[in-house]
Amino acid sequence: MIAESMTGSRIRERRVMQGLKQADLARDIGISASYLNLIEHNRRRIGGKLLLDIAARLEVEPQALTEGAEAALLGVLGEAALAANLSVADTGRAEAFASRFPGWAEALAASQRRIATLERTVEALSDRMAHDPHLADSMHELLTTAAAVRSTAEILASDEALEREWQDRFHANLDADSDRLARSAQALVGYLEQKKGPAAAHSPHEEVETYLEARDFIFPLLEEMQTSTAVSELLAQTDAALSDAARFILRGILEQIADDARAVPLASLQPLVEEGPIDPVALASNFGVSVAVILRRLAAVPDLKAGLVVCDRSGTVIFRKSVDGFSVPRFDHCCPLWPLFAAFGAPQMVLHERLGQLGRAQAQFDAYATTETLRAQGYNRPSASRAIMLLVPTLAGDSAHALRAVGATCRICPHDSCAARREPSIMTAPVS
Repeated sequence: MIAESMTGSRIRERRVMQGLKQADLARDIGISASYLNLIEHNRRRIGGKLLLDIAARLEVEPQALTEGAEAALLGVLGEAALAANLSVADTGRAEAFASRFPGWAEALAASQRRIATLERTVEALSDRMAHDPHLADSMHELLTTAAAVRSTAEILASDEALEREWQDRFHANLDADSDRLARSAQALVGYLEQKKGPAAAHSPHEEVETYLEARDFIFPLLEEMQTSTAVSELLAQTDAALSDAARFILRGILEQIADDARAVPLASLQPLVEEGPIDPVALASNFGVSVAVILRRLAAVPDLKAGLVVCDRSGTVIFRKSVDGFSVPRFDHCCPLWPLFAAFGAPQMVLHERLGQLGRAQAQFDAYATTETLRAQGYNRPSASRAIMLLVPTLAGDSAHALRAVGATCRICPHDSCAARREPSIMTAPVS
C-alpha cells in the first residue's frame, strides 16, 4: 500500500530531476496540468495507459513508479537506520524517502555499503594482526633489523675518527643488514598482498580449513560409502602438500562426518528440511540421535546455507564453517556472549536464540547450541566435551523471536557498555 500511494511522489521527483515543467509533462501525455498536480500529490490513483505514457515520457520502467525503491535499496537504508539508532517511526519512512529522493537514497545506500565493506576489512585485518604468528615474527624481524641498521649508521656518522679496518667492518654490517631488511620487507609485503581466495595456510588448522572450504564442506564419497575405509580412501586422494599435523586433524573431522552420515543420511534429512521450519530437537528424536549430530548434519545441507562452530572446553574454536554475515575470528578470542559458550553452563540442554552481530548490518541468524560429551577414555579420567552451535540464516519477515546483538570479538565490537568486554574496541573513539 505504501509503494502504491507514493506513485505520484515518484512521478514528481523524476520530473524535477529531468528539469521538466509540470505543464510540459501534462501537455506531452495529453492531460491537464491541474490533474497532473493532483496525481503528483498522491490525490488521484493512476494506472493503465496513463501510467505507461508517463513512464515512457520520463524514460523509466513503469515498475519504478509503482513499486518504488528496490528491496535491496530499502534493506540497506534499514541497515543505515539501525546503525544510526533511528526510531521505529523514522525507520518506517525509508520507502517514502527513497521514493521522493532516489538520488540521496542511493548515495546513502552506497555510503552504508562502503562502511560495511570497510568494517569487514578492519575486522579481518585486526583478527589477522592480533594473533597471526607469521605476521608477529615478520614485524619483529623488521624492527630488529631496522634497529641494527640505525645503530651502525649512528656509529659511522659520529664525529669520532674510526680506523679503516673498523670502517670496513661497519660498512659490511650495514650492507648485510640493509639487504636483510629489504628481503624481510619484501616478504612481508608479499604475505600481506596475498590474492583473494583461500588464504595461504600457516598452521595445521588453517591448512584444514582451506581444504574444507575448497570443497564447500561436502564429501559425496563419505555420504555414499558406508564403510570404515571411506575416510582412508578420501585421504589417499588428498593433496600430499598437507602437513602431517593437518592430516591428523583432517582425519578426525572426516571420521566425524562419516559417522554422522551413517547415522543421518543426507538423502533422508534434506526432504525433512524442505518441509518446514528447522526443529533440531524434533529431528534428533525422529532419527534417534543426539541433537549435536543433527546440528552437524544440518550444516551439511547445501540449500540451508548454515554455518557451524565447534569449540572445546577451553573455549578454543576447533572447527568453523563460515556463513555470510556472522564472523568467527580466526586468531582472536570470540565474543563470550555467544550461546556456543553458554551451552557449557547448561549441559544436556539445547539453546535457541535469534542473533545478530554488531557492526555487520545485523544479518539475523537462528542459533542452536548444545554440548556433546565424548566417550570416557578410562576410569577416574575426565571425559572430554565440546559445544556445537549451528547458525541458520533467518527467513525474511520472521520476527517470532527477539533479536540479541552479540559481537565477533572485543577488539572490533562497538558495544562499549558490554559487561563481558575484555579490551577496548578499535571501532570506537578513544576515551579522553
